[in-house]
Amino acid sequence: MKLEGKVAAITGAARGIGKACAKRFLDDGVKVVISDVDAEGLAATAAELGRPDALRTIVGNVARRADVDQLVATAVKEFGRLDIMVNNAGVARNRDILDITEEEFDEIIGINLKGAFFGVQAAAKQMIAQGGGGVIINMSSVNALLAIPALATYAMSKGGMKQLTSVAAVALAPHNIRVVAVGPGTILTDMVASSIYTSEDARKTVMSRTPAGRGGEPSEVASVVAFLASDDASYITGQTIYPDGGRLILNYTVPVKDK
Repeated sequence: MKLEGKVAAITGAARGIGKACAKRFLDDGVKVVISDVDAEGLAATAAELGRPDALRTIVGNVARRADVDQLVATAVKEFGRLDIMVNNAGVARNRDILDITEEEFDEIIGINLKGAFFGVQAAAKQMIAQGGGGVIINMSSVNALLAIPALATYAMSKGGMKQLTSVAAVALAPHNIRVVAVGPGTILTDMVASSIYTSEDARKTVMSRTPAGRGGEPSEVASVVAFLASDDASYITGQTIYPDGGRLILNYTVPVKDK
């Protein structure tokens, strides 16, 4: 197991991709600290995953710097160091762009982008202090590149995530810290069910633009995360890898009115 003995922290890990990443890391011999705002869901995930010898939980909101700092501090207190940081926490709201409120805008940007920035900072400071480098993995999306009007705030936050990954990779390279991102397509999570698969027509539209013909599984994204966290990806930094079933190679379409 190429990651055995490493220590990882994962945000937004009560369910979905974050939970799958925690399971994959534990299977690969990593000690893991997971966080989420959902205390009940976090406890249920910890109970399901088991491994009290290698798994810790902490409730926190990534939009608050102190909560992210506490996540990193918990990893160090419990397991002695931090080698891998996965900034996974994210939310999406399906809204007409003209109807987005200031509160909704602040919520999405605060969790998805500001929270990831805090995660990069906190993890990097610890990795520099302990020496030996590390890997920071940001959870982006195909929406960093695609323009889906109903997911405007989500797309803006993920576009920012792409640049956060790029500039952090350059800034932290002298410290032997790699910063990379994963940009999933449509993955079968609760968030997709609530914000994208809002109807059968919506599901068919997404599938018509996905050459693989199906939604992805969280475990398939976790496999990419595990690869990027390993020394097999030692020459990859500043890049976003897109496990999307071929989504990005298809152009989007818009309604055409009859002349």
